[in-house]
Amino acid sequence: MNYLSNKLNEEKTKFLIPLLLLPVWLILYLNLENLTNFLIYEIVNLSKGAHLTDAVWFFVFEVPKVLLLLTLIVFGVGIIRSYFSPERTRKMLGGKKLFAGNVSASLLGIVTPFCSCSAIPLFLGFVESGVPLGVTFSFLIAAPMINEVALVLLFGLFGWKTALLYMTTGLLIAMISGYIIGRLKLERYVEPWVYEVKAGHLEMEEEQISFSERITAGIDAVKEIVSKVWIYIVIGIAVGAGIHGYVPENFMASLMGKSAWWSVPIAVMLGVPMYSNAAGIIPIVQALLEKGASLGTVLAFMMSVIGLSFPEAIILKKVLKLQLIFVFVGVVAVGIIVVGYVFNLIY
Repeated sequence: MNYLSNKLNEEKTKFLIPLLLLPVWLILYLNLENLTNFLIYEIVNLSKGAHLTDAVWFFVFEVPKVLLLLTLIVFGVGIIRSYFSPERTRKMLGGKKLFAGNVSASLLGIVTPFCSCSAIPLFLGFVESGVPLGVTFSFLIAAPMINEVALVLLFGLFGWKTALLYMTTGLLIAMISGYIIGRLKLERYVEPWVYEVKAGHLEMEEEQISFSERITAGIDAVKEIVSKVWIYIVIGIAVGAGIHGYVPENFMASLMGKSAWWSVPIAVMLGVPMYSNAAGIIPIVQALLEKGASLGTVLAFMMSVIGLSFPEAIILKKVLKLQLIFVFVGVVAVGIIVVGYVFNLIY
């Protein structure tokens, strides 16, 4: 009896903690600007309009804002992720054909935020269950590129139009890139052992877990992810603060503006070798846009940083030959460049 009573109390506590913390989160988030103004102008007494003041204000305001947004996002995503295990994802994509398979895989990539470390077991599971190569790549492109953290941070910082634009273009790149790779019939460039292995560890039965356990998964995700990425957020915001406070507007407009036709491919070339997560790159994106960089160029830079990275390529080298990795990177990079030019023409 005592065991059941303790269990019920534990379940209630799991529900109560998020409910009690949500109003605190809301009060802090809604009053961040006033708190920052009070700290910078009243307590520290910095002069308004100075370069240093602008940079410090940006840093002090954005760090807690992004961390608050990230905590809420990661908690929600942790709960969502508990519904989409690798096994369930594999089953959903099994038997899908081009082009419907590319669409399904890309959409599924949004809500199944697997990292680069998951690439090999997922790839093995997909191939073993007969998922076409092009459909597999649509998923592998969409999962990191349409990053749930980036999506909600963009919504919080720039509004729903920019967030929707990011999601739509990411989906199009994942669908079309996967379709092209599938049509090229590049299966011969997959390492032979991949077709021989049986992904036994992906054949386990799905466990049914309670909603309180899903809440625990959300809390665990916050502890795990936020503890790993906070330093990238601080570094990214520090870079953004420097750009915000000291870089002249006309300089960024000439370097990354619409009139600079070469800005989009250069932005992608710079972004591909960089390794950063969405939380670290968003503040830099915000600062670049504020200083006159064009939306298409900045979007191309952000997508190349998030969607194409050396660590992922190195991990995929274990299951793919170099020819297919080059095709993968090249097709996605071209898609990102096209998107950059299109949005520079529209906006």
